[in-house]
Amino acid sequence: MRPPTSAGAVLAVLSFARFSAVHAQTAASAQTTAADRTPRCCSALASALPAKVFYAADGQYQRSIASYWALQEQLAPNCIVIPTSTNDVATAVTILADLNSYRLRTGPKACQFAIRGGGHTPWAGAANIQRGVTIDLTGMKSVTLSADRTVAAVGPGATWQQVYDTLDALGVAVGGGRASGVGVAGLTLGGGNSFFAARYGLVCDNVKNFEIVLGTGQVVNANASSHPDLFQVLKGGSNNFGVVTRFDLIAFDQGPLWGGVVVYPESTSPRQTAAFVDFNNQVANDPYASLITFYSHNTTLNSTIIGNCYEYTKPIANPPPFANLTAIQPTLANTMRIANLSNLVAELDTPYSINDIFTTLTFANDPRMLTYALSVSNAALEPFKSSPDLNWVTMFQPLPRIITDHGIKLGGNVLGLDRTPGNLVLFQLFISWSDSTSYQALYAAARSVVSKMDAYARRIGAHNDWIYLNYATQDQDPLSSYGPANVKKLQAASAKYDPGQVFQNLVPGGYKIKNVHGERGLAVV
Repeated sequence: MRPPTSAGAVLAVLSFARFSAVHAQTAASAQTTAADRTPRCCSALASALPAKVFYAADGQYQRSIASYWALQEQLAPNCIVIPTSTNDVATAVTILADLNSYRLRTGPKACQFAIRGGGHTPWAGAANIQRGVTIDLTGMKSVTLSADRTVAAVGPGATWQQVYDTLDALGVAVGGGRASGVGVAGLTLGGGNSFFAARYGLVCDNVKNFEIVLGTGQVVNANASSHPDLFQVLKGGSNNFGVVTRFDLIAFDQGPLWGGVVVYPESTSPRQTAAFVDFNNQVANDPYASLITFYSHNTTLNSTIIGNCYEYTKPIANPPPFANLTAIQPTLANTMRIANLSNLVAELDTPYSINDIFTTLTFANDPRMLTYALSVSNAALEPFKSSPDLNWVTMFQPLPRIITDHGIKLGGNVLGLDRTPGNLVLFQLFISWSDSTSYQALYAAARSVVSKMDAYARRIGAHNDWIYLNYATQDQDPLSSYGPANVKKLQAASAKYDPGQVFQNLVPGGYKIKNVHGERGLAVV
């Protein structure tokens, strides 16, 4: 079948290709809470939070499970708590922690729980739990702009679409996700890229204050002057320290911008690679420009297309930073327009309730790496080309040093990117498909791609050890990739703010500080 030649047909393919957010799948059997223990935890929660605890027969429970983005995250907790306030979250955490403390003295551990923000992480158990308790924060999704228009207070259950819908109408924006259905909480706590990153830094660096419920049930505000050590580790430390109940994000004036997707045939690949590398090296000269490049093969159409997502955060069409890219011909489709943020991120959203795998790697801005990545990715795809409804997306995003520099000026994070002086490329392999039986083979193929790319990067001196937590598979180790000094900060903050280790032992989902594999350096490129 020929590649699609209309914007509508192309966007039907693009709907599989998502550009932000989060890891890969693991088996639901990793959840170990025994079925005969958690019901007592649910009963205690229901007594304290009437009308906010739901069971499998309840419509609210069923809607919560069905709203997870990836099919493999649609697990079966014994109950779901849907708080609507910080006090509700504090009550739930206190009950779960106290019951576990009691059972440590009298019997087996119990009351393991998951924390769900937007529910957009793909691997099973990341933000849901089999048989335990899920705290679903989607009842807390308010977006409020301060009187001076400098801070947007955002609830942890909001999606970025909900944030932009509110702020667009007010003529302001925040640095946030680029696909509408991605949740605020997970993206921000894992780092977070945005269309504004070259102007303002990563999403986590644009948090002015975190309101967080600790394992004791205490509510604290972490910012530059209050609990600054906790403030820093929350910028990349994921769910290891508590449940964040409010993100106070730096807001700025923002009107319409120029953006969309231009689609090209696969034959343009050599020109795309050269233009991508040049763009990455020039971002600092015009930080209003943002780029995502992806190669998408759809097995139903039996074709590969190249898509460039161009965003320029001024209402100026065809600005100079994209000249080498937009000069590439031929094109198959073009959706570029002047639009608001809400409109642009809606274009980049992807279907719910299918299977998804992410894996990732970071390397130097070297054209040989992009060429090699495409080669090994295409080879890994070959055995699956007869699979129905499979979309295999190889994605590259510029990660210029200017983004890290903004983070340093804003107080720093724990990601460890500040140790690398050069411009980097963030690689993501994103696979989506409908047949759940193919998971193990596809997962192995994805991991093989990254393993081969990493070995090649080391051979040519393009290796970088950083692993982006929001794109990692479950068996990758992003926290270790932050480097020894930052690992020590994570460990110290965990011991200080979670002395009972509630979020290490009772919350199995996500990447745990206690499971850090060891101290790993970061190659300088």
